[in-house]
Amino acid sequence: MQRSRAVPGVVFGTGAFLIWGLFPAYFGLLAFANPAEVVAQRILWTLVLVLVVLAITGQLGGLRGIAPRTWRMAAVAIAALSINWGVYVYGVTSGHVVECALGYFINPLVTVAFGVLIFRERLARAQWAALGLGAAAVAVLTVDYGRPPLIALALACSFATYGLVKKVIPLDALHGIAAEGLVAAPFALVFVIVFAVTGHSEFASGVAHSGLMISTGPVTLLPLLLFAVAAQRVPLSTMGLLQYLTPALQMAWGVAVAHEPMPASRWAGFALIWAALAIFTADALVRGRRRARTTQPEPASSTERH
Repeated sequence: MQRSRAVPGVVFGTGAFLIWGLFPAYFGLLAFANPAEVVAQRILWTLVLVLVVLAITGQLGGLRGIAPRTWRMAAVAIAALSINWGVYVYGVTSGHVVECALGYFINPLVTVAFGVLIFRERLARAQWAALGLGAAAVAVLTVDYGRPPLIALALACSFATYGLVKKVIPLDALHGIAAEGLVAAPFALVFVIVFAVTGHSEFASGVAHSGLMISTGPVTLLPLLLFAVAAQRVPLSTMGLLQYLTPALQMAWGVAVAHEPMPASRWAGFALIWAALAIFTADALVRGRRRARTTQPEPASSTERH
């Protein structure tokens, strides 16, 4: 029974990470618009869609019972996510797809670092080694780029912050997305109105442009729902491995399709990141197996079996 549930879960999880991995192709089509307008439209259309889903499923009333503290947590979450979205759209549309991929490779290491700094978590030697390699990779890439990889670091830190809030916010996936959207909607509307009044809005400039803006809603919501279903059915260790599909696909797009430069020094930086992730993942898998063995019930004695 457990195996039959795990197989569909892996399919849902793979679907979510594949869609996110193809985002450079999709958001490249939105290069005609200012990243701020794209983020504002994305917030609004995602909110419209999730409210429709909640209404159809009879769950819309659940928003009325959200506590003030939870609304504040939703505000922090959407602030972090909006920064992530804005930086990502800018990175893709300005020819920095590979650096965006780097951000999502770094993200697990930033999450671990947040655990140490914020929650005072204690790390094993392997985890410290992974963080050290990650820091070395950032130093190498800083020399390569001639500047710190700011896009990558902003993406990693903003998404790690979003992940921390989502870890503790007492809302399911749909109500969480709706709450975040409701908090951000007034600000998003202001951006949309300002762009329209100043004549810089691309939303109403043509059917194709309007259609692409509206499509940000389902394109955002679908992988989030697939991820939510997978997270309930698939072990965390498996989800941890699947998440690397996204930056791997994004990096492949940046190198093979967008033809972004990848000198040897940049490959060296990425190699250090991949080594850090390999150590981090291997340590997580070993710890997961140890926990499974210690929590496994002892076999019954011969007298109990009979």
